[in-house]
Amino acid sequence: MEIIDDIVMIEGIGNDSNVYIFDDIIVDTGTGNNCKYIIESISKAGLSLDDLSLIVNTHNHYDHMGGNNCFDLDVAMHIEDALAVENQDSNATVANMFGRSMEGFKVTRKLKEGDKIHNFEILHTPGHTKGGICLYDGKTLISGDTVFAGGGFGRTDLGGSVEEMKNSLKRLSQLEVQNLLPGHGPWTENGSEHIRLSYRMLVG
Repeated sequence: MEIIDDIVMIEGIGNDSNVYIFDDIIVDTGTGNNCKYIIESISKAGLSLDDLSLIVNTHNHYDHMGGNNCFDLDVAMHIEDALAVENQDSNATVANMFGRSMEGFKVTRKLKEGDKIHNFEILHTPGHTKGGICLYDGKTLISGDTVFAGGGFGRTDLGGSVEEMKNSLKRLSQLEVQNLLPGHGPWTENGSEHIRLSYRMLVG
């Protein structure tokens, strides 16, 4: 568990995504296989579950939202990705890859480009999924599986698009990003440098 500019980062275990907490928001929740670890990490950060009011999922893949059921909170997701959740589509959400189904999952708030979550703006960055998002506050980018540290980016063969990923990375490469907080792996400073490297690697 680390704290980056008042954002709590809980590094994912195994297939779990990273989990980020700021204000009363929890961004992504992992597969749900390690709920105890996440809840204990929240406590170690000096927070209480009562401090949280909303889950924001960066996209609809199960390794980022399977843990939603660990919390009794409203759930926000981009409208494009919410459709697969509403349809209980275990293929589009890759729940089937984890031997799980989508019963009991609900999205209570549908996000779109330009919406605000406190100081963070929602950026629609399709490519990994149709409704993938990043959260950006002018300094920090919570990037889900759109872009990772070290020149990585999300795979596009699970309902995504190479062309959309190129466009999303090109857009992100034009931002000034200091802290890059990805959906998996380590976070990094000099985020813009890592994003531009990811874009160059994709376009060749």
